[in-house]
Amino acid sequence: MQRSSALSMSPAATAFLAENHLCTFTSIRPDGSPHVSPVRFTWDPQSGLARIMTVGGRTKVRNVQARAGARVALCQTDGPRWLTLEGVASVSDNPSRISEGVARYAQRYRSRPPAMPGLVVIEIAVDRIMGLY
Repeated sequence: MQRSSALSMSPAATAFLAENHLCTFTSIRPDGSPHVSPVRFTWDPQSGLARIMTVGGRTKVRNVQARAGARVALCQTDGPRWLTLEGVASVSDNPSRISEGVARYAQRYRSRPPAMPGLVVIEIAVDRIMGLY
């Protein structure tokens, strides 16, 4: 999933996304209700992709797979500051996509994600950014 151009983002928003704060991922359950879970993520401004490393059987993964093309939200917060990235998510178990996700995760968090069987990457093609930062 590639985007042709980077989203326009202020320097303050870019700096805030580089900080390590509480983050939640919201997907939609089959019954239409929201499912919110805490996550770690990476942001690639060149491709407009946010990535979440997780395990294939998790609820958030099942929700994304069950609603192809459905919108999701990723929100980082720190006190009164917050920033939400919205877009369409997809799940990949492709080794090259997982390697890219792991490399970006290790760079951001200075450690690799936990070595879990069934590792997948949720990729969010971000097309809307909003916040107070």
